[in-house]
Amino acid sequence: MLVESDRVRQKRGFGGVDVAELLLRTTIGATMVAHGVKHARSLDGTTRWFESIGFRDPKFQAATSAGVEILSGSALIAGSMTPVAAAAVIGTMGVAIRTVHAPNGFFITAEGYEYAAGLAAGCVALVSLPAGMLSLDRHLRLGRFRGVKAALATLIAGATAAASHTSVFWNSPRRPTRDAQPPTPDLTTVEPDDQVG
Repeated sequence: MLVESDRVRQKRGFGGVDVAELLLRTTIGATMVAHGVKHARSLDGTTRWFESIGFRDPKFQAATSAGVEILSGSALIAGSMTPVAAAAVIGTMGVAIRTVHAPNGFFITAEGYEYAAGLAAGCVALVSLPAGMLSLDRHLRLGRFRGVKAALATLIAGATAAASHTSVFWNSPRRPTRDAQPPTPDLTTVEPDDQVG
């Protein structure tokens, strides 16, 4: 059953809330699909990257990451099962923040969590809005799973998924001790054009 605000919006037609909802989900969705396709195309490289940051079963992590990004992004673009897709994005961003970005501070220029946190916040905002007129959720009568309570539940679900995933699959790389000496680079193999002046 549609809530009162939806009935009013049906009478007045496509409005500002619909524009905001459409822009949020298509922008976040397209971003996730792009990253997922990139990871899928270079699965071997993605596997090595997951291994380098301390994940167990890195090949599984790479394939799962690409799949979740593509599926959740596609669902957001279509406006289908938006709270579930948003929770998947929040979970993915939570894992990225915990394992990669948090130690680097906020700003993206230093590989900080600015970008990932922005996507996660966008997903929370998206679920807090009514289902847009151009979304499948609206036409499938799934718009009742929206609003502030739904947004809070989505945030909790995504954060819980991220915490569970990292606790099971991730080993935080150990920081070198004071006595540990970094390996000396072999500068004889560096071409002159590659050296930093």
